[in-house]
Amino acid sequence: MNLESFLSEGSDTWSELERLLDRAGGRPQRLGADGVLELGRLYRAAAADLALARQRFAGEEVVDRLEPLVLRARLVLYGERTRTGALREFLLRGYWRDVRAHRRGLAVSATAMFAPALLCAIWAVKNPQAVLALVPSGFAAAASPHAHHLSVSSSLSAADPVMIPLHNILVTFFTFAAGLTFGLGTLLLLAYNGLTLGVLGGLTIQAGTFPVFVSYIVPHGLLELSCITVAGAAGLRLAHALIDPGVRPRAQALREDARGAVLMLLGTAPWLVPAGLTEGLVTPRDLPDGFALAIGCTLAGAYWSCVLLCGRDRPRTHASHHGPQERPSPHRRARAFARR
Repeated sequence: MNLESFLSEGSDTWSELERLLDRAGGRPQRLGADGVLELGRLYRAAAADLALARQRFAGEEVVDRLEPLVLRARLVLYGERTRTGALREFLLRGYWRDVRAHRRGLAVSATAMFAPALLCAIWAVKNPQAVLALVPSGFAAAASPHAHHLSVSSSLSAADPVMIPLHNILVTFFTFAAGLTFGLGTLLLLAYNGLTLGVLGGLTIQAGTFPVFVSYIVPHGLLELSCITVAGAAGLRLAHALIDPGVRPRAQALREDARGAVLMLLGTAPWLVPAGLTEGLVTPRDLPDGFALAIGCTLAGAYWSCVLLCGRDRPRTHASHHGPQERPSPHRRARAFARR
């Protein structure tokens, strides 16, 4: 079975499940006895489709549509008993699996940021005076061969370690939300972050003060840039729903895909806290280059290790995740087997 036939066969069931969930409004008793039974049947069918989609169409938009739909239906059917377990599953597995499944979005996001960084670094090395206008005036000291620290060091030393994470969260949020501009805003914000990073790195290379750049940027920057890259990928998910909604109306596609994108952003936000605390408390301490590099690699390495390890697809956990009461019916399982 190909993706097109899978969507054609399942879309009516998923749309009907969405309508029942809207009617229930979080209280299944509003549907009556027959409605609750129908809700349970549709939920089991959607759960079986999600298991199949994860196996056969990993990384496709249909997985992004089904995951929040199945989770929403499960919360309505099983109420408070599952909320803690669902949150734990999201934090331990769901978020990491989602990030790993969107490798293409991550690649586009990373390219949009780091390609301008590389080009601007080369430009700054060759013509430092020409690029100074592209960065805040406080960074001009980086172009001086006599600078022993970046001009940002004083502001970092006086910065409120609580406000820095909040600022980083806002930057990440705007990068995500700019996806509503059909992705142009997200790409521009990513490119500007890369431009600033590249100019600053190039200026320090040209001035012979690159170790200062490592000391003040790397400890918090590797993790922070990782989070911004993931937020950019989440913003591009919004853009994809607007640009290519498929057979769905554009508003419906945006509404459905936005749920997964928002969850992706929310799962990323907590990682900005250690990045911000490192920036406010550790970075201003004039760390030795090796120690600064070790801190940055440890923080970013911990994040991407979770993506690689916790985000691995384990088909057997998909069936057990829903518990014995939520397994697909024999008829549905037979259909799933036939599709293979």
